[in-house]
Amino acid sequence: MGFAMNDSLKAQQEFMRLQLERQLVLQNLMRERQTAMQIAWTREFLKYFGTFFGLATVVLTTGAVKRKNPAVLLPILPLSFVFCYQYDMGYGTLLQRIKGEAENILDTQSTLLELPKGPLTFEDLEKFFTEYKTTTLVRKSLLCPIQQTHRCAAPNL
Repeated sequence: MGFAMNDSLKAQQEFMRLQLERQLVLQNLMRERQTAMQIAWTREFLKYFGTFFGLATVVLTTGAVKRKNPAVLLPILPLSFVFCYQYDMGYGTLLQRIKGEAENILDTQSTLLELPKGPLTFEDLEKFFTEYKTTTLVRKSLLCPIQQTHRCAAPNL
């Protein structure tokens, strides 16, 4: 009898391990797809913004030459920063640099990742729901005397 329970327990543990591995693989696939979508969106945005930036540069340069006023070229400066950022995001190494910085934070500055008051626990949730029920009941009991003439129909929780 004990031998059969031991085999059953091992089979259940193996099933749980396989299920966890599948969940991890699924999460990784979803993350990869989301990242691919982000890169694809950036590349598509870059096409439109690149066209706008090119036209704006030509128009502003033409205006600066005609008016003999180089101040007309000033909007090109911030637009060039946005263009370079989008290009770096879509075709450059920005994502690798972000990944490297994230790994650095995880390795050397993990205290920045801590939640206020520590991680959420089951006891925290129970305390929250107990307080929530109490405050809801108190509010309803405060409303009931006012509504006595109209029959208080506050549901019980």
